[in-house]
Amino acid sequence: MVPPRSPAARGPLPPEGVDFAWDGPAQNPAPPRSPAARASQMRAAGFTLIELLVAITIMSMLALLSWRSLDGMTRTQAQTQQRGDDLLRFQAALGQWTADLDAIVDTREVTPLAFDGRLVRLTRRDAAEAGLDSAGVRVVAWTRRAGVLPTDEGTSLPGALEGSGQWVRWQSPPLLRRDELARAWQRAADWSREAQPIGGEAPGSDSAIALIGLENWQLFYHRGDTWGNPLSSVGTSAEGGTGGAPGGDEGAVPNGVRVVLSLPGGPTLGGDVVRDWVRPTLQAGRP
Repeated sequence: MVPPRSPAARGPLPPEGVDFAWDGPAQNPAPPRSPAARASQMRAAGFTLIELLVAITIMSMLALLSWRSLDGMTRTQAQTQQRGDDLLRFQAALGQWTADLDAIVDTREVTPLAFDGRLVRLTRRDAAEAGLDSAGVRVVAWTRRAGVLPTDEGTSLPGALEGSGQWVRWQSPPLLRRDELARAWQRAADWSREAQPIGGEAPGSDSAIALIGLENWQLFYHRGDTWGNPLSSVGTSAEGGTGGAPGGDEGAVPNGVRVVLSLPGGPTLGGDVVRDWVRPTLQAGRP
């Protein structure tokens, strides 16, 4: 009879001379885990609620800072664009003022250049005049209109502040007859006293345009060897200008015209600007 087989012993064989039951070499117990190891195992398992809240808070702060930076850049770009537009408009206004003075013509019917303390009126050649082909003369007026007046589109002039005014230019259509010239000269004076919408130009009719915001303005004439008030007779003489209206020297074009513009203190342009004009026909060495 075959004896039953015992189960195979686990592990290595016992050393020689051992007469007790052998269960294999002793197993070393696992060392206790450190707090760092336990935290590492927890991180491997996922994020805690506190960690998620901290991360969301940091991301919200970064988004807020980024939005403020973008908003500041947008505002700066808009201000720079507005300043550039206002500067171009201002340069165009001064260029038109100089062009009007350069084109003054004495018709011997009205004063070629007149200032009554509020309104400048002058007669000038038409811009389309070329050689012997002339469309006529124009009456041009410059004044400051108080308040922010609306344009034909119902909007106010950019750069004009509430409570300030606007520098406005008015012109008549080309004139060929004496009666037309006299009526246009009077219409310019009437226009300066009426608060009409600014802008728009119909063919063959008067037109006006607001150029820049203006707080105040002053005008000076250069006669003889000094700058003076246009309404003063000091320095007025036949040598002080060329031509004039019949009946005296009051209509003589001065040697120079100085305009002082006080711009409203807005976010773009502000302060006083002085622009001098010298009569193109002025001869060197003459007073």
